Amino acid sequence: MAEQEVPQIYLISPPELDLETFPDLLARVLDSRAIACFRLALSSRDEDHVARAADAARAVCHERDVAIVVAEHLRMVERLGLDGVHLNGARGIRDARCDLGEDAIVGAFCGASRHSGMNAGEAGADYVAFGPVGETALGDGTRAEPDLFAWWSEVIEVPVVAEGALTPALVESLAPMTDFFGIGAEIWTGDDPARALSDLLARL
Repeated sequence: MAEQEVPQIYLISPPELDLETFPDLLARVLDSRAIACFRLALSSRDEDHVARAADAARAVCHERDVAIVVAEHLRMVERLGLDGVHLNGARGIRDARCDLGEDAIVGAFCGASRHSGMNAGEAGADYVAFGPVGETALGDGTRAEPDLFAWWSEVIEVPVVAEGALTPALVESLAPMTDFFGIGAEIWTGDDPARALSDLLARL
């Protein structure tokens, strides 16, 4: 990524959401600044709930020309009119591309693994996400360090997403070496996600 380019914002849903209130919250965030893509990443395994959430989010996103992808649920993409799928790791990318076609978005989260990221890129991923980039009690404590992003941005052409436990300082330091910031939990816990997003990105 050229240094003068500002990374785009890739919004990630909370793992649980209230279908009565979330569409309005999402709309306010999307209206607050340019958002490149929205990922529906629910913890629920209830098919009906995920489908209803996807329908509601798709309406909000497409009204604003924002792409929407769903985490993991490949079979829901075409059925619900979504733009693509976000997978965990490189496995399944070729199958997803075959099923959804060349125009669909197929992305992969690869933790802090350069090897997994390279495999995902070679399999045809449109982007690779690394994280968490910040300190968090979740997971095993492994972080995607700045040198991974620096190397990727210099060597690999596949767009890269930095996500997980972002802070304003991390946004500032990683901006020259990432194409997207994946932002989710950082903004959804408060009363005003749009303001929280603005505060997080204040140093960009």
